[in-house]
Amino acid sequence: MKRRTVLAAGSAAALGLAGTPAWAQAKIGGDVRFFCGFAPGGTADLLCRILADALKPEIGQNVIVETKTGASGFIANEAVANAVPDGRTIGLAAMAAMCVSPVMPGQKLPINVDTDLTPIANIAGVYNMLVFGKHMKIRIVPELIEEAKKNPGKLTYASAGNGTSQHLAGELFKKLAGVNLLHVPYRGGAPAIQDMVAGNCDMMFGNMPEFLGQIGGGGLIPIAFGSPRVSPMFPNLPLISQFLPGFEVVNWFAVFGSKGTPADIVDVWNKALRAAVAKPDMQKRFVDNGMDNVIGSPAELKATIAADRKKWAEVIQAAGIRAD
Repeated sequence: MKRRTVLAAGSAAALGLAGTPAWAQAKIGGDVRFFCGFAPGGTADLLCRILADALKPEIGQNVIVETKTGASGFIANEAVANAVPDGRTIGLAAMAAMCVSPVMPGQKLPINVDTDLTPIANIAGVYNMLVFGKHMKIRIVPELIEEAKKNPGKLTYASAGNGTSQHLAGELFKKLAGVNLLHVPYRGGAPAIQDMVAGNCDMMFGNMPEFLGQIGGGGLIPIAFGSPRVSPMFPNLPLISQFLPGFEVVNWFAVFGSKGTPADIVDVWNKALRAAVAKPDMQKRFVDNGMDNVIGSPAELKATIAADRKKWAEVIQAAGIRAD
């Protein structure tokens, strides 16, 4: 009787894991903590949660999102770095943490992002978009450059604060176009957008999702994409790079493991993430939320980090930006 019970239990367990790849079952031996350093309701938080749902059947374990906000995501990054490197702790880190903070003068970091985190895969890039307040008469990038050259320092661009991705994108535009735009930093993206809608600031180079509400309501005018590709939501908008070669801004999010995570576990996670983001439902949710699929290998993520860090270090140095 006892033997039949054990056999039945074993059969039930096998059925429960049906469809989960054996290579994942063998490596991930329990519930997974997925750290998110960004506030609930934002793009990064959404990405963590939809990834967690899509990953569960790929690894045969629960993937539990743990939110640890603060220090521009570094509280969560530090928690990942210090965890046991057994594959049961991963985290979502942003481009800024890996490529901007390490080269920002005056910035002190609690971890070394190159040695304390293990790259697993880049996941999603948020579309960068140039928008104007509706008070602006300009509607194309060449006219913007022409006007800025005629009236240096007159046109203004908003950001969510000093050293943010919006600030750096604006400085990259200035550098490549050879123009002078006045930077107006705000305490967050929402007040910056509100001031543009009110006509108090002219433009912003930012993440498309944060603009969608005001674009739909007519308060902001979409002008061009700063990302390498256009979003399916606005297929007829041009790329800024058509007019300024080299202008590419991607605020990407990637998954990292703890310091010292073994290569075979990294491979398990990379395969699971590729399978997760390939699902049609995930692809639709990416598009609907202004994200582009940029999944790749650990080596490709390392190359992206190196290239973006070099680019933003040059922009930071040229603009004389320092941490607040």
